[in-house]
Amino acid sequence: MMYSNTAVQSDLCAAQSQTTLLSKLEALQCHFTWDLDPSKTNFLRLRDMLVDIGTEEGNSWLGHIYNLRGFIQYKLGLTEDAQSFFNKAAEAFRQMRKADDGPWLAVNYGNLAWLHHHLGDQAESEAYLSKVEALMKKYPSPSQDELHAEIYAEKAWTLVKFSADIELVSDYFQKAFRMQPDMVEWNTSDIIGFSGFYDHCDTGMEADILEKMRVAKEQNPQNLLLAVYYLERRAKNGERVEDEARELAEKVLRNPVSSYNGMKAILRVYRNYVSEDEAVDLAEKALEQHPDVRYLKRCAAITLKWKIIFSSPPEQSLVDRAISLHEDVISLYPDCSFATKIDLASIYAKSNHTKAIAEQMYQELLKSDLGPADKQQLYNHYAKYLKRDRQDQNKSLKYHMKAAAIPHQSYFRGNSIEVLRKVKNTRWNPMWREIQEFLENLQEP
Repeated sequence: MMYSNTAVQSDLCAAQSQTTLLSKLEALQCHFTWDLDPSKTNFLRLRDMLVDIGTEEGNSWLGHIYNLRGFIQYKLGLTEDAQSFFNKAAEAFRQMRKADDGPWLAVNYGNLAWLHHHLGDQAESEAYLSKVEALMKKYPSPSQDELHAEIYAEKAWTLVKFSADIELVSDYFQKAFRMQPDMVEWNTSDIIGFSGFYDHCDTGMEADILEKMRVAKEQNPQNLLLAVYYLERRAKNGERVEDEARELAEKVLRNPVSSYNGMKAILRVYRNYVSEDEAVDLAEKALEQHPDVRYLKRCAAITLKWKIIFSSPPEQSLVDRAISLHEDVISLYPDCSFATKIDLASIYAKSNHTKAIAEQMYQELLKSDLGPADKQQLYNHYAKYLKRDRQDQNKSLKYHMKAAAIPHQSYFRGNSIEVLRKVKNTRWNPMWREIQEFLENLQEP
């Protein structure tokens, strides 16, 4: 078959145009270019987490929430939902900023350019690319090497949800905050996101950490989650915080329900520094005020679990209440109930009437198709159950070894390695030589 020169040139032009379009898309700063690609299970968990943050009017992260939800829906194959959430994000940004456009729309327009490209609508994709270019001309970045503050902030807020490099995330938040120091939520999010990392810092940094948190709290006194984190930090340093914790809990109860309002964190403070009984009472009080809110059911379930695990023996009425709550939570979070099922099994193990159910649940979970992180978590919990509730020390150690052998860095891996090191060092268990050899050959992730 012969082709005319005109047809060949037309095909070449089309190919060049497509290549140019793709290179422009790849240069955008948006969710489609930030390497956000975990498993489908993790996307489902993220979706549930974003739903629990809520969409209360005035939430400064509402635009970011909708942008991320749109990207997740796209990844789950729900393209119509994706476009709807991206449109909601644009509207949320406009309402929050009280303006029709600004650099805070660049990520959103980039997402829409990519979405239409994937849908095969190249004209609409190019239209959104043009909108991004127009924004960048109207609102140029501070320098060629720097992004806009709004882009740094959204990128940081998004990356932290994917367990990204926490120091990189903090750097992005701090760059954004230095450019726009009136945006105190950016600094607050940096402090909150970094809080877990602080636990592993040198003790010589403690005074500096506390001062950073104190300053952030003064800058943003309305943020109760930050207030709880600051209180918890002080408690870890030996301060008595019972009265302050009770005052703060009352404020949290009066706030709109959200996973950002500090309820889960204040329950942890109660459990560790006030009393487990008061923690249970606070969780039940919150649930009494909002009986249909699934997030509060989850908080109450977790609080009861901790009381039961460390009670010997727990009251049967408490066990029954915990089982009921956990079963509710599993039904309310059908796509991300894995950890709750483990917790439920551990609760069943605490009652003589239901020990067989606990073992059955663990066996079903062990047979399920799990990713490395979930498998590691399950092995670690099953190892603890075998020692605590079955008094099978050797089998417990075998499962700690299975958890440690999975090359995924996590709390559960670290905990299992710590247990194994203690056995190796004390040499009281006949398996200590086997464990010593295992640890010597253990590969780091």
